[in-house]
Amino acid sequence: MTIKRVALITPPYHSGVVESAGTWLNVGFVYIAGSLRAAGYEVDYYDAMSLWHKWPEIEARIRAFRPDVVATTSFTASIGHALELTALAKKINPDVVTVHGNVHATFCYDEILEAEHDTVDFIVRGEGEVTLVKLLDCLNQGGDPAEVPGLSFWRDGAVVSTPKAAAIQDLDALPMAWDLVEWPIYTYRAKNNARLAIVSSSRGCMEKCSFCSQQLFWERSWRARSAENFVAELELLRDSYGVEVAMLSDEIPTFDRERWVRILDLMIERKVGVKLLMETRVDDILRDADIMGKYREAGVEHIYVGVEAGDQATLDLFNKNTKVEQSKAAIDIINNADIVSETSFVLGMPDDTPESIAATIELAKHYNPDMAFFLAIAPWPYAELYPELEPYVATRDYRKYNLVEPVIKPKAMTVEELERELGRASQKFYMHKFQKLHDLSPWKQTFMVAVLDILINNSYLAGQMRAMMKEGKEMPPEVQALLRSIKTARGDAGAGVHPHTFAPIP
Repeated sequence: MTIKRVALITPPYHSGVVESAGTWLNVGFVYIAGSLRAAGYEVDYYDAMSLWHKWPEIEARIRAFRPDVVATTSFTASIGHALELTALAKKINPDVVTVHGNVHATFCYDEILEAEHDTVDFIVRGEGEVTLVKLLDCLNQGGDPAEVPGLSFWRDGAVVSTPKAAAIQDLDALPMAWDLVEWPIYTYRAKNNARLAIVSSSRGCMEKCSFCSQQLFWERSWRARSAENFVAELELLRDSYGVEVAMLSDEIPTFDRERWVRILDLMIERKVGVKLLMETRVDDILRDADIMGKYREAGVEHIYVGVEAGDQATLDLFNKNTKVEQSKAAIDIINNADIVSETSFVLGMPDDTPESIAATIELAKHYNPDMAFFLAIAPWPYAELYPELEPYVATRDYRKYNLVEPVIKPKAMTVEELERELGRASQKFYMHKFQKLHDLSPWKQTFMVAVLDILINNSYLAGQMRAMMKEGKEMPPEVQALLRSIKTARGDAGAGVHPHTFAPIP
């Protein structure tokens, strides 16, 4: 068999990863497609998730492209749909080579292969750009995949894992395939459906957060593209594809202050004009308090910082390496720069109670971010914190491991009670926030009106937000009028989605 055609397909999983504030492309596939194409392979970049395609449509596209390889991405909540996808590919063509990658596959490869080795041929552990190309070249040459670093596969009744692949050091040299992206579907609702890209300026995280998958995936390392290379890419996206807003997928884009300042300076000098949505760490915001004006001038409009917990004991358990009081200071810095501030609180730990959750809500109000989300702890089976959470895991259905649906049962609460408290937390926070809408700058007021529209009509919080509308008597008359106008303009239709509204989970 000669391998020529590769289909990169996102599984059609929906629980709220992409649907709330806009539609988010898979930037990892842009890199992998570029590397495959540079090696001579024909690639179909197929974002079945963002296209909202059902299985008959997915089958039709696979049959039309006739791939020799189907590769998919497997984060924990999507693994069931990813496995269904590769099973479908095998049903269409038993000889097709099927490949899984991403965080869940990297760490749970043995579980996957033991159960699904009839439909999953290979798992790429870690970065895929080099490993996948080497695998396909090896198969074309009749070689032994056991000689390719970064793979796991089934052979002779057991899992075979090769040594881990070396990290890619020269990120500037990676080719990309932006021309394969189906651009019209990628929009950002909060800015009037502006064309939206996901971009990556660096890879990795040096922190040790015990609940997180990313520091494990990147092995607590950090590598970055040059400022010039990254800014040139933003210009390309603007000029060739009409991109107006870009979200950085980086865990810590600001880790190297000198490089980050160079990025901001270039964006200002070249008048790039692409607005940036990003996340970073609390301590980097504190470090950069003196240049937040430069952030704003360069086009940074929205910053997410992970507060995660309201008490120091939980922060220490999470290995956040920050102090509670630092979170408030960082959010104040972002707000004072007239940049949208967003944070999240991880709830549903074994010792949580309605009272502790109520205290967290009050703390969220005190911190005063523009947006706050109250997330259900997801016990990733590979995370450092998992052994402590395992006795309280209420379900092994990975589809629920999405930070929306509680999968941990606290000692003093039922799962249903926790779910209700999470919904009430969001309702109470946003009730408080919209009562103070006119404390914000004019542009932030406009932004928050768009957010309210999204929350009511397109978010997993739609039910709670509609309840808030019914309680509008607690709001100033002008906010009541705003709620009524949104209801009239958009109706009551809504869809359930992901709490981290403005950035998808990797």
